[in-house]
Amino acid sequence: MGFPFMVKGMSKALIIGAAGFVGSYLADVLKKEFDMEVVATKLPHETVRDMDDVSVLDLNILDKDDVVELLMSVHPDYIFHLAAQSSVAVAWKNPGLTVDVNIKGSLNVMDAVRELHYKPRVLMIGSGEEYGHIRPGEIPITEENNLRPGNIYAATKACQNMIGSIYAQAYDMQLMLVRAFNHIGPNQAPLFVVADFCKQVAEIEKGLREPVMYVGNLSARRDFTDVRDVVRAYGMLVLNGKAGQTYNVGSGHAYAIQEILDMIIAKSTCSIDVKVDPNKIRPVDVPVIEADTTKLKETTGWEPRISLEQTIQETLDYWRERVGEE
Repeated sequence: MGFPFMVKGMSKALIIGAAGFVGSYLADVLKKEFDMEVVATKLPHETVRDMDDVSVLDLNILDKDDVVELLMSVHPDYIFHLAAQSSVAVAWKNPGLTVDVNIKGSLNVMDAVRELHYKPRVLMIGSGEEYGHIRPGEIPITEENNLRPGNIYAATKACQNMIGSIYAQAYDMQLMLVRAFNHIGPNQAPLFVVADFCKQVAEIEKGLREPVMYVGNLSARRDFTDVRDVVRAYGMLVLNGKAGQTYNVGSGHAYAIQEILDMIIAKSTCSIDVKVDPNKIRPVDVPVIEADTTKLKETTGWEPRISLEQTIQETLDYWRERVGEE
């Protein structure tokens, strides 16, 4: 069965919140694989990387009038809403900011789209963290699973998903929703576990720190996917997804953080000890998170292309090139 995920004729895509980890990867795949013209937004103080042939505009999603004005001006065929406060750790420290950006900001975007005289196709990006406390027998997790968010970030994303589902139905909006599981790759901030581990190893190799890795909970199992595979799924979903529907995006396989650490240390040129840092332990943690991606695959034909081994190698090499230059 073929899937019509290639569009010719330079449709226009708008990426809201392109300064983060995912933005440049999404812009790149939309241009190269989907033949789209891309416009991207960032906050005034942010910078974007690798945005050749992309119009970059300033936007604060907490100002709804600005969002409306931008959409009227750009007139996109497709909208990818990436803007979020996406760190679980930051959400524990600053829940108010997380609520403002992830709920109020998303609502402003949806309301602005609703005011347009046409119906662009919109992809709202949520998180596998929304499922929260997974019970025995619920792995792998389908989109119909009960949501039991275990942290502030997850709760805000669950709320965004619920509001998006209601808007799609109530206002006949072409709005699709994603629950993205852990995505990783070069250029990810070391707030996140794989980037953190790779950066620490690169610093140890260059003699910038003692040969000790400081880690959090190593028993948690998470579903990791290369960011380049994730953004390809986004492109295919914005074209082929059904309005009001939620889609898991992940690899479909959970790895223990211990396995990830072992793979990274095995690639190191040094002998490294491992110690637990209490500051890296989350107040609440979920033992296993693993996606059932049947719905995504049946809707789009998507399959991941990049192995975990390759992603880790490229992420480690990325940090090897950069530590010591800062």
